[in-house]
Amino acid sequence: MPTLLSRSRLSEIAKTAAVPTYGAGDVSAGIVHFGVGNFHRAHQAVYLDRLFNLGRDRDWAIVGAGVRAADIAMREKLAAQDWLTTVVEQEAGHSGAHVTGAMIDHLPIGDSAAIIEKLADPAIRIVSLTITEGGYYIDPATQRFDPRHPDIAADGRDPEHPKTVFGLILAGLVARRAKGLVPFTVMSCDNIPGNGHVTQNAVVGLAELSDTALAQWVGAEVAFPNSMVDRITPATSDRERDILARDYGITDNWPVFCEAFTQWVLEDHFPAGRPALEAVGVQFVPDVAPFELMKIRILNGGHATIAYPAGLLDIHFVHEAMENDLVRRFLAKVEQDEIVPMVPPVPDTNLEAYYELIVSRFANPKIGDTITRLCLDGSNRQPKFILPTAADRIRAGRSVTGLALVSALWARYCYGETESGKVIPPNDPSWDRLTAQARRAKADPKAWLEMTDIFGPLASDPAYVAAFTNALSTLWAIGTRATLERYLTGAL
Repeated sequence: MPTLLSRSRLSEIAKTAAVPTYGAGDVSAGIVHFGVGNFHRAHQAVYLDRLFNLGRDRDWAIVGAGVRAADIAMREKLAAQDWLTTVVEQEAGHSGAHVTGAMIDHLPIGDSAAIIEKLADPAIRIVSLTITEGGYYIDPATQRFDPRHPDIAADGRDPEHPKTVFGLILAGLVARRAKGLVPFTVMSCDNIPGNGHVTQNAVVGLAELSDTALAQWVGAEVAFPNSMVDRITPATSDRERDILARDYGITDNWPVFCEAFTQWVLEDHFPAGRPALEAVGVQFVPDVAPFELMKIRILNGGHATIAYPAGLLDIHFVHEAMENDLVRRFLAKVEQDEIVPMVPPVPDTNLEAYYELIVSRFANPKIGDTITRLCLDGSNRQPKFILPTAADRIRAGRSVTGLALVSALWARYCYGETESGKVIPPNDPSWDRLTAQARRAKADPKAWLEMTDIFGPLASDPAYVAAFTNALSTLWAIGTRATLERYLTGAL
């Protein structure tokens, strides 16, 4: 029988997996983290676990927090196993499991008072976030904070009873200032260009709705370092739970499976102090922007490039998409012709070598990453991962044939049926809107570009409109496979 994950059973679990060298009583909280999902537990929590295993900085343990109803299940599952997580790294020819113990508690969901009280605790010196690209209340077209969003407007009217992550952070900062405590550092770990600046704009923008002086204080006194984070981490399903039980003899309510590769590049701007993460591989740099742009455009843009053709062709796993000749060659041509040439130089990095690394990571047959995950939330991801590169190419007078096809494939996917006629389940917060536009765009491709909140100036640029219209018209006329073949031969 598999062993249930808990601190009392770690000695038994140690027979098949690495376990923490420290106990719960050996560490204390220094970080409150919003969004305790798979990526956080495969990334930030792993780095801290490594540090604690070295016997260092054990006053930086994590207390989880959340604002979504979906966070309730995560809290319950982790509480039942003493906040431990089994992380399984999978590569071709090698796999390994280790249990992390960097998280020691999770605040109740919906209890704003408890969260604010914890944020005002002097021991908390960092508040970190992985709330997904869609969690920052960004206008898709302008990529700026939207203070008119109903959730933000509500927190602006009632700042003492916040419901959003940013409202809670602001209330925590207010409580600390009232106590005469230094502000905590706010550290975003989401895949957003300039994630620190974006987070600062959200907190300051919210403060401006109720207290201009407070907004000025936040802007001047609170640190928001930028970061670049990278580790492919699929969603957890029964597949992963079964593998863990079968291969490692461990029952974990919510294990995390991921690739072995991991990267974290971080600006060293932590006035309230920070753990010595450089001792476990974190790269501290004066400017994250070059690393961030490289990753967002080449890796995340690459994911978006393969997602929709693979989804339309009923391909389930990412590595299976990379085994498909058309999809693999499509990725290579879009990356090499249109994406990589628009990425500025990155310190000590060869962009072609980085792209080749990305290809090998996508092709990892053991990671179990799904095409459905890559297709998720296109309305937030396209404006961050694909459209900015297209806009740069338009400004430079260069072709956008491949990138326009990527977005046309997204439009075709949002029609809601694969090439075989299989129904595509809702896969975006704006799915109903997207589906309606996609059905109109079948006959009139320009209907898709009416979503100017997503496409911005590209929606009316003649060169982009022409490329997109041709791509979507071709997809509906001859299908995905034939369209990819036409693009690959230069005939699109």
